[in-house]
Formats: sequence, structure tokens, C-alpha cells
Amino acid sequence: MGRPQTVAELTQLLRDGGYLADRGLATALFVALSLDRPILVEGEVGVGKTEVAKALAAVFGRRLIRLQCYEGIDTNQALYEWDYARQMLQIRALSERQLDADDAVDKLFGPKFLLERPLLEAVRAGDRAVLLIDEIDRADDEFEAFLLELLSDFQITIPEIGTIKAETAPLVVLTSNRTRELHDALKRRCLYHWVGYPSPEREVEIVLVRVPAASEALTRKVVAAVNRLRDLELAKPPGVAETIDWVRTLDALGETDLDARTVDDTLGAVVKERDDLELVRANLDGIAPGA
Repeated sequence: MGRPQTVAELTQLLRDGGYLADRGLATALFVALSLDRPILVEGEVGVGKTEVAKALAAVFGRRLIRLQCYEGIDTNQALYEWDYARQMLQIRALSERQLDADDAVDKLFGPKFLLERPLLEAVRAGDRAVLLIDEIDRADDEFEAFLLELLSDFQITIPEIGTIKAETAPLVVLTSNRTRELHDALKRRCLYHWVGYPSPEREVEIVLVRVPAASEALTRKVVAAVNRLRDLELAKPPGVAETIDWVRTLDALGETDLDARTVDDTLGAVVKERDDLELVRANLDGIAPGA
């Protein structure tokens, strides 16, 4: 599929793919597509940051390549590794044939022994892919600096093979939960958008798009209850993802109303910390509408 010509067209494409983007986010994504720029999407946990990349890949028919960041991730895990098990088998075969050392090295470090990791895969795929670099704030400063260099030229040098350069850049979506502040250099390389909690009306609309079979009346009660939960001092306030899960849980149980008993029975769908559960149960009368 070609690139959309307007923000409105992109908004509709995303909606058709099950993702409701507000005008600010749709505009940022449209510019990222138009200028071939990475986009950094920050926001609270569970507000749909990762889903942005998934939706873009789906509506444009591109491959989604995901690099999940974590503490201690290094370049080998993100770029490429050599298939040591196959290389050992090759060494045995080569030793039996008594080849010289230079010939052995050439045979051991060839493309068939190269294991692609997400970044190399994305460079080779180019604009046939959406590269999702998820939770970049979990990686350390050194990895962030390396990533900045890669995003500047989309090329990778493998000493044994040579330089691999993307013919066309993939669409890159970086997400961050702001567990630490990212460096200004990385932010300057990217377009930026903050995704906050949606308004109650918009959250109802999002849930009904994702769970079409849900009752609108029950969905409104769930959204109202979730917003009350967000007003409590929870360690992990529920995001939109938890709202959707709660509605799906109630639908699976055949519940048609949200009272104190139902809230208590199904809290595990929306609250995921023990201390938070105790705090919510202590305020249960204020959470369940009409309880």
C-alpha cells in the first residue's frame, strides 16, 4: 500500500485496522512516514504505544520487526550473532579435509552462519518493514548511543562480510515509559509524541472498536471505574489495555453490570499489584458505580 496523502486518510486507515489515533498522534505518524524519520512515542504504561507500530505494519502490509529492550542488552543481541553450533560442525568437516587456515576462516564466517537479529533484519528489509524498538528507556546509555548511530545511516558493518546498508529506511517507532530520561541526541534524531490517557468518551470508543461485542452501557461503567482507579495512588495505574481486558473479562463471564461484587471478583484483570489490590478493595464502594 502506498503512503497516505493526508492526516485524515492515515487516521481512517488506522481506524480500519482497529487503532484509534487522535489527531496529534496521526499527524506525528504522517510526518514520520512522509519524511522517513523515526518517531519516539512516550507515555504511561498500557496506553497503546506498542500497538501503534503493530497497527502501522498491519495497515501498510509491512513486516513488523520488534526489538524488545531490557537492562543489559548489547549490540550482538540486537544486530547479529554467529551460529557457533553450526560453525563447530563445519570446523570438524574442514579439519578432515585439512584446508589451510585462510580458507577455513572464509568458510566459517559466511552468510549461512550469520544469525540475523532485529536491527540487521530491519536494515535488510528497508521500507518493507516497521521496526519497533520497544521500551528503549530500559536499555543503558551505551546501547542508546549505538542506536543513535544506526538510526543516522541505517548501515551495519560486519568485519567478516562487509557493510550492509538499507536501500530505503524502515519506518522506526521507538517507545518509552520514561523509567529514565533519554539523551537529547536521540530525541533530536526522532519526531516525538506523548500519549496520555484518553478522555472517558474516547476510551469508550477505543474499547468498543477493540471489543465490538461489548455492551456500550457496561463499557461506560468500566471506563468510569478505571478512571476512579487512576485517581487513587496506585503503584501501577491501569492503562487502556487493562480497560479492554476488564471489558473482555466481564463479557466472558456473561456479566451485564458492574457492582461491588463484580469489581471484587474481576480486579485481577485490571489491577496487577498486591498492594494496589488491597488499596482498591479498601475503596471498593467508591470504585463500583451505583454500589
